[in-house]
Amino acid sequence: MPESTTSILIRKRTKPRGNPSVARYLAAFRSPRGIVALALIALLGGVAFLAPVIFPGGYDQQGIDSLTPPSTAHLLGTDELGRDIFVRAVYGLRTDLLLILAAVPISMILGTFLGLLGALSRRAGTVLQRVLDIIVGFPGLILGICIVLVIGAGPTALIIAIAVAGLPVFGRLARAAMLEQSQREYVTAARTLGVGKGTILFRHILPNAIDPILVQGSVFVVGAIFIEAALSIVGLGIQAPEPSLGALLNIGIRYINQAPNYVLGPTVILILLALAFSLLADALNETVNRK
Repeated sequence: MPESTTSILIRKRTKPRGNPSVARYLAAFRSPRGIVALALIALLGGVAFLAPVIFPGGYDQQGIDSLTPPSTAHLLGTDELGRDIFVRAVYGLRTDLLLILAAVPISMILGTFLGLLGALSRRAGTVLQRVLDIIVGFPGLILGICIVLVIGAGPTALIIAIAVAGLPVFGRLARAAMLEQSQREYVTAARTLGVGKGTILFRHILPNAIDPILVQGSVFVVGAIFIEAALSIVGLGIQAPEPSLGALLNIGIRYINQAPNYVLGPTVILILLALAFSLLADALNETVNRK
């Protein structure tokens, strides 16, 4: 017996739909900025994480010719020890991305929790906001230098420095969203019905505050890139012989008159990386704020 029109319409209307929030975020990658950002991130990330496969000789393979100009054998020339600058820049990009992928999510999660803590305890929220105000008083580079001097130079200190520098950004944003959402009718209704503070916070307030936090996360990635580069340039980041983009710039500046190509590669990669996440932040912001 053929299916009736009414049955077909009912089946179509009751067909489960995908998560609207996820679909909204994915729509950001269909915009021109999102497409360019995704292409750049895919290119840079793919080359960085496949570096051991593409360059199995590693980043510390030395040669007899030092500070040579770019050539077919060495795309960006060689450094003072005869090592391929392009290979070291790719491995440096790999190091930077690993640091960022570890530090930024930690900063987002901790900062958001600290900002939302005021919904559970007003006194604790006020105290934590004063702590975040103190952190804001230190520029990112100065704060990073203080942390590195206490812990010691290396990847762990860089991750902590980046994570701590981002706490006020996400904490203030989450607190502002919490205060705004707390005045909404659905929160008042939940309180009237006796719903607990924790349930209101994580089930109602947090989902409605996540959009600006995700956008700010993409923006902060750019800041994290430059914090790592700045600390490595002054010699407090990744230590030799392990490369990072900032460490390459730190050494390359000494030979800039003799071999300007030394700093060219790391600088271009830093600019492309910052551009990619800036475009991603713009695309997400445009998508989540679209009426």
